[in-house]
Amino acid sequence: MNKLKILILCVAFVFVSFRYGTEARNVIAGVQNQILAMYVEIKRTITEKITEHISQQEEIKRLRVENQTLQKSAVLSIAFASKLNDLLKEHNTTGYHPSVALVESIGYANLNDYGKVWLRFDDFNQSRIYGLLQKGYAAGIVVANDGHPQALLLSDPKSIFAVYVGESKMQGIIQGNRKEVLVRYISQWLQPQVGDEVVTSGLDGIFFEGIKVGVVSKVIEEESSKTVVITPYVTPHVPSYMHVIK
Repeated sequence: MNKLKILILCVAFVFVSFRYGTEARNVIAGVQNQILAMYVEIKRTITEKITEHISQQEEIKRLRVENQTLQKSAVLSIAFASKLNDLLKEHNTTGYHPSVALVESIGYANLNDYGKVWLRFDDFNQSRIYGLLQKGYAAGIVVANDGHPQALLLSDPKSIFAVYVGESKMQGIIQGNRKEVLVRYISQWLQPQVGDEVVTSGLDGIFFEGIKVGVVSKVIEEESSKTVVITPYVTPHVPSYMHVIK
């Protein structure tokens, strides 16, 4: 009797396998695919999280190093300013207190003129001309236009200030012509060279001395003076924020 039951179960199993095998395999395959897809998605999510975490750690390390460098520069600047003011006091000269302020660029003054930019500038004094800095380099000047602060970048013909050229401090006046940035009125007997660095002289009261502007790329002999073309250190791109010398 038991053998008969076993035989019936075997026949039934074979019948079900032939009759419903395809449907069963499809169901099993579908479940397997869902499990595999879930595994792949979980693996991708975990990988992205790990990558993001590593990137954040690297950024934190970079910012820490940068912060340490800035702290060192700040300490050295304070020490330098203190020493300089002591020296000035010995010569009965007023103290030296350079100050800069953060300003925000809010749009070009004209769509076809990338040399003029409107600024958001707190405590703007329209009777003054300010030196404009980008990434620590001279980028132009700030003047009043209808009472509002307007940045004239290096390429603008009205962006004019005094500079030194080269280690011998040849004096000149920087001025743009919309295409190039020039240093004009260098004395005829002086010898500016390609590669000379151009820095602010501070003689005009707009910048203090020593702010880097660019490097000489061409020397032009003129009738009564020399003019040099410079490659500025700052790009024509206007960032959201810059600094002015107050």
